[in-house]
Amino acid sequence: MTTLPAKPVRPFTGWHMLALALGFFGVIIAVNVVMAWQAIATFPGLEVKSSYAESQNFDKVRAAQVALGWKVSPGYDRAKDQLRLSFLDRAGEPVVLKDISVLVGRPTETKEDRNPVMRMAEDGAYVADEKLPLGKWMIQIKAHAQDGTLYQARSYFYVRD
Repeated sequence: MTTLPAKPVRPFTGWHMLALALGFFGVIIAVNVVMAWQAIATFPGLEVKSSYAESQNFDKVRAAQVALGWKVSPGYDRAKDQLRLSFLDRAGEPVVLKDISVLVGRPTETKEDRNPVMRMAEDGAYVADEKLPLGKWMIQIKAHAQDGTLYQARSYFYVRD
């Protein structure tokens, strides 16, 4: 049996270490840049212009909303492609609103946001014909009671098979 002569092993030099370190940190920096780019590109923006100004009336607005005693339940009827909002008073009766505006969208991005026009159905619920794909959805509700009291809420719901 013949043996081949061993190849000489090249020594690990400072240049090899530099290339290894640059490659390692280069990958980390590239991933961080991509992640930061995605975070900025999908940022939906500010909720309010001035959080300090909003905070000044928060307790008063919240107390008025709680005093309404409403129970609000969002839902989606997939068979009818219909967004449904149920507003019930303390007695469990449907609430007749002065006005309502709704924003429906994904919780993490704004590209699928929409403002459906809600109408009161025969059963007292507020409905809008809106085809929503499967997944998690966020709904922001702004409504006024007949006496002008503002009701605001944000809720989440799922559209499932």
